Amino acid sequence: MPFIMNFSELLDNKTFKPKEKTELLSKWLLENPQEIETYIHFAGTQKDVVKATCIEAIEFATKTNPGIATLNCLDFISDTLAAKSPRIKWESARVIGNIAQLFPGNLDKAIGNLLLNAEHPGTVVRWSAAFALGQILKIRLALNNELIPTIERICVQEEKNSIRKIYLDALKKVKK
Repeated sequence: MPFIMNFSELLDNKTFKPKEKTELLSKWLLENPQEIETYIHFAGTQKDVVKATCIEAIEFATKTNPGIATLNCLDFISDTLAAKSPRIKWESARVIGNIAQLFPGNLDKAIGNLLLNAEHPGTVVRWSAAFALGQILKIRLALNNELIPTIERICVQEEKNSIRKIYLDALKKVKK
């Protein structure tokens, strides 16, 4: 189905279920990667519920094709990691996990916000932060010398085995 509505019309349309909206937006992004800047600008002007759906679509699209992300996309997503909304935090972290390898020299803001989210009370926020930080560790950046001990400390403090396992798997791969 061709994308015939603008973003607002699609997101306001009650005939589509939320997951259908996300899938349509994701498919549109994959078919029109040159339009990601327009899409990011739109997402940045929206209220949290719509912004989260927009970021979820970016997450779906970048899981399939990380190359659609731009430096501006990384900056936007790094900023949204600091949002109040847990859903925005976890969707943003998953995007970072998908695209970090494309921007190894531009991850400082993302890492700082992910480390804050690693101590968030919400399990899904912490899980998503662990996923993204694990993906960043696997890039084997020079900053791993500082990041590894921080991740080890977080891992010891983490109460959920499922989250701790994400960190331990990443640490194991990095220390090989």
